[in-house]
Amino acid sequence: MNKINQTLYIPLYGKAFVSHKGLFLSDPKAEEIWKKEGFPLKGKSKSKWLAYYMGIRAAVFDRFVKENLPLPENSAVLHIGCGMDGRIQRIGNEHIRWYDVDFPEVIRERKKYYADSSNYIMIEGDVRNPEWLKSIPERQSAVVIMEGVSMYLTAEELQNFFGALNAHFQSISLFMDCYTSLASKMSKYKNPINDVGVTKVYGIDDPRFLQNGDLIFTQEHDMTPQAFIDELRGAEKFIFRKLYAGGFSKKLYRLFEYQKR
Repeated sequence: MNKINQTLYIPLYGKAFVSHKGLFLSDPKAEEIWKKEGFPLKGKSKSKWLAYYMGIRAAVFDRFVKENLPLPENSAVLHIGCGMDGRIQRIGNEHIRWYDVDFPEVIRERKKYYADSSNYIMIEGDVRNPEWLKSIPERQSAVVIMEGVSMYLTAEELQNFFGALNAHFQSISLFMDCYTSLASKMSKYKNPINDVGVTKVYGIDDPRFLQNGDLIFTQEHDMTPQAFIDELRGAEKFIFRKLYAGGFSKKLYRLFEYQKR
C-alpha cells in the first residue's frame, strides 16, 4: 500500500483497542483484523489517547448513520474511504443497500475479511475521479459518510465530488470530518500520520466553500460528545478532555454535515 492508504491502520487499531476495552463501540471485526495484520504502528499513532479519539470518532459517525435510518426504498449508504472499517457490521444492512468505496489496493485487502452480498457491495474508486458512481444505480436518496478522507483532498477536488453526488442523487445526507488550515500546516511536523510517512494534507476553514448545487452545508457537529468522554474514568477522562476536547483541538479538527433535500 502507498503511504496514504497505510493510514487506515491508525483508526483500525483505535477501534480494535476501544472495542477490546468495552468503550464507545463493539467491533470484533476490527479486533480480528488487527490481530491478524499486526501493522507496525509506532509513536503517536499507537497512543492510547489517539485510540480513544479514533473510537469516539467512529462512534459519532455510526450515530449519524443510525439517525438517518431507516432509509426510504431505492436508497443507499455510501462509505467513502472505508479502509478496513466494520461499520457495515456495527450497524447492519439487512434492509440497506450499502456501498463501501476505497482505492483498488485497499479493496483487495478488505476482501480478505469481507464479502459482497445482495445488499453490500465494495467498489474500487477514487473521489478525484468519480466515474465509479455510474456503477451505482441512480437512487432517490443517499447517506454519504467520509471519515478521515477530506484531509487528503484539495477543496476543489472535494467540491467537484460534491457536484458528482449532487447530480447522481435526488436527496443526500453527508457527514465529513475536516482539518482546518492551521491543522494542515501543523501536520507537516506533528501528526500521527507522519509515523506512516504522510506529511501533505489539506484544511478547510469555511465549510460553505464545498457547496455544490443543491448540496449545501447545514450544521457543524461536536467531534467529542460528552456522553462518550464520560465512558472514561478518573485521570484518563481529564487528560483526554484536555488533549482532544478543548478549545485548541476544535481549532484544528471539525465535523460538518451537508444536505440536499
